[in-house]
Amino acid sequence: VKVEVDVATTHLTIVEVRPPWDGKGEPTRFPIARLRWNMATRLWTLYWRDRNLKFHEYSRATPSARLQRLLDVVDRDETSIFWG
Repeated sequence: VKVEVDVATTHLTIVEVRPPWDGKGEPTRFPIARLRWNMATRLWTLYWRDRNLKFHEYSRATPSARLQRLLDVVDRDETSIFWG
């Protein structure tokens, strides 16, 4: 299993990448979390992904100017909402 980041203009998406189940074809890419940048406030906001692949603001982490602070929240995953 690998972890990658998809970069867009205003957000970063943390993606879990797994090899193909049958050893052939493309790897499976599964979004775990999203970090959105707000240019007006100059803050990052953390979002979690539901089973329908929709993102929702993670209320247990306040927006932050420090991206690493939110990455640490995802890594610790105290509620098991990101990594299960």
